[in-house]
Amino acid sequence: MFRRERSIPLRGSAAALCNNLSVLQLPARNLTHFGVVHGPSAQLLSAAPEGVPLAQRQLHAKEGAGVSPPLITQIHWCVLPFRVLLVLTSHRGIQMYESDGSVMVYWHALDAGDASLVQAVFARGIAASGHYICVGTWSGRVLVFDIPTKGPNIVLSEELARHQTPISDIATEPAQGQDCMADTVTADDSGLLCVWRSGPKFKLLTQIPGFGVPCSSVQLWQGTVAAGYGNGQVRLYEASTGSIHVQIDAHARAICALDLAPEVGKLLSAAEDTFIHIWKLSRSPEDGCIEVEHCHGECVPDTQLCGARFCDPSGSSFAVTGYDLAEILRFSSM
Repeated sequence: MFRRERSIPLRGSAAALCNNLSVLQLPARNLTHFGVVHGPSAQLLSAAPEGVPLAQRQLHAKEGAGVSPPLITQIHWCVLPFRVLLVLTSHRGIQMYESDGSVMVYWHALDAGDASLVQAVFARGIAASGHYICVGTWSGRVLVFDIPTKGPNIVLSEELARHQTPISDIATEPAQGQDCMADTVTADDSGLLCVWRSGPKFKLLTQIPGFGVPCSSVQLWQGTVAAGYGNGQVRLYEASTGSIHVQIDAHARAICALDLAPEVGKLLSAAEDTFIHIWKLSRSPEDGCIEVEHCHGECVPDTQLCGARFCDPSGSSFAVTGYDLAEILRFSSM
């Protein structure tokens, strides 16, 4: 069971974008960072465990050619083995900052040369895999950046071109050492999932076809892909083969966010039906199939949810954002 804790106030509110919440826990400093986007700006907040806001910072999308300020599409902390970078995507490009947002260390402008006049240009979908950061784009390409141990010498090392529609989300998990182990999954607006093995050259392991519904959020846990769709379903696939383990009719409306607590295998799903659900994933010792148990359901009345994240790797607390909601809602286990 979870109970509502003290909310964290926002200066504005959260835009109606899927996956519109990023969380970075700093146990050594007893702090948690939260990131939310709205329009051309992103809010960064630091809070103590009891929810007391300690610091706030606003970041803005880098200006480019155009009459209107560019809209930010996502913000996400990328935890690399040797540093943490804050990545911000917009309709103009990709900005990478030191983890507190104080210094921008890299800027990549989007090339709209192959976009039609009626096509929106944007980047969306951010994840770190090893010493690489992957960022999705409107064209379906995934940009892979090689990140140095320190400094701004970030290099675009590869472009992955297996998707034909805009990237919606990217998820990764630490590789286990085997050459065939999947550690990256990319999703797009057609529902197609591509499963990769990261490295100096990313290797495509399998493709999981869509079924006419966008995949809005995706996660990866112990070789299992968890995908949330616009019809409210959560589907669990074997990453190496693409075979489906479980289909859950989890929500009545489109899913806006998934998250995983890797230490315990808890899956968090939030949707436009105002509900957040927590599921426990486990692998059967007999046949290796994934088993799912529903642990908790929470309703946030009259709110279009747009972001949800666990606040710790054990899944004992989570946070939620909603469209036009001027606060981050916090819940912790009783």
